[in-house]
Amino acid sequence: MRRSHLAVPCLIAIILIPFAAISQTTPVPSRERFQNAEVIYGWAQDNAGHKLRMFVTRPKNATGKVPVIFFVGWLSCDSVEYPQGETDGFGTIFWRLIEHSGYATVRLDKPGVGESQGDCSHTDFNSELSGYQSAFEGMLKYDFSDPSKVFVLGLSNGGGTSSLIPRQHPVRGYIAASSWGRTWYEHMLELERGRLSRAGKTPGEVNSGVKAFTEFYNLYLIRGMSPGDVVAQHPEWKNLWYDAPDGQYGRPAAFYQQLQALNLGEAWQSVTAPVLVMRGTSDTIMSDADARAIADNVNRSHPGMAQYVEVPGGDHLLSVNGKLAEDVVPTMMKWMQEQVSAGLSDVNHLI
Repeated sequence: MRRSHLAVPCLIAIILIPFAAISQTTPVPSRERFQNAEVIYGWAQDNAGHKLRMFVTRPKNATGKVPVIFFVGWLSCDSVEYPQGETDGFGTIFWRLIEHSGYATVRLDKPGVGESQGDCSHTDFNSELSGYQSAFEGMLKYDFSDPSKVFVLGLSNGGGTSSLIPRQHPVRGYIAASSWGRTWYEHMLELERGRLSRAGKTPGEVNSGVKAFTEFYNLYLIRGMSPGDVVAQHPEWKNLWYDAPDGQYGRPAAFYQQLQALNLGEAWQSVTAPVLVMRGTSDTIMSDADARAIADNVNRSHPGMAQYVEVPGGDHLLSVNGKLAEDVVPTMMKWMQEQVSAGLSDVNHLI
């Protein structure tokens, strides 16, 4: 499943290596070309020692420090580099914010994707998280990045887990798009119910399937068994399972077991920065309950700090009829500018 939700804290030093230093035997990939921004190619490193390709953009007319958008990608093993431009909803978000926001941006490819070392299909969540944390540390070292005006924008799975990345560093705000804020177990049971219904199953068949998945995902996500081991123990579920015996959606079983171990309620209730949550009303992957949980968790601890915005007719990529809904990027840009302005007002008040 492309660019879908199907997106151990560790401080790793950033490694900056000129692009020209890459081995001559490595094919040179097609590159993005922006009208209003230049691309800087750097490296981050995860806790397994893999070098991960960073894409940093800087507005061409920038003087001095500028705000930064740190992107946190989806679950699937697709590159965050879009040399062909606006080819899907999430890529369109990248391109339009890079071209029109006037902010610097940072993206990171997963292990084994593009020029990154490793193997995405065998990388667990804790390792992936460590790579993002490394990239975040590296971002702060660029002389044009303003550490007081950093926004973390997470897409799909990355939106739900984005608050784990900055650690001790304050941020100006979070944007969680097409994301989740409950337990992964709850998310998957709701997803399976919807999948079975859309497959044309009768109400009785849907309920029977969800009852079986309730036990299946308990053994898999909570008890730590692989899907193959679960099926071996319960052969009556052989026709129930539709993915690999050692993982799901191209990622290893450990990835999802580590997602289940997270306490996103605790993570988001600790956030003190403003939060914008966006979800398309036709998203069949992350439900309304998945997304609203983020805003609810923030607002219960800090009333009014989170805003929930629906994109009418938007799918998981916030697209309508195959194209990004036109108000998505303007909404993000307006919200970020409001947070920057609010921060300046706070500083002036102190002075």
